[in-house]
Amino acid sequence: MEFSLEGKDYLELNRLIKYINWAQSGGEANHLVTDGQLRVNNEKELRRRRKLRAGDVVNFDGKTCKVIK
Repeated sequence: MEFSLEGKDYLELNRLIKYINWAQSGGEANHLVTDGQLRVNNEKELRRRRKLRAGDVVNFDGKTCKVIK
């Protein structure tokens, strides 16, 4: 799966996982991140507001999303 930044410089991790329906709410998104269930560029990520930029790859539960420009 790919997610386009649509002209923005970045998108916060918790917002991305909500937008692509890996979480049903902002609270659930925050919980998934702080629980250590997401990886960004193959590294465990615990920062809810990690700024994702074009080229970053997010993994969760066997799913992958690449951030594109």
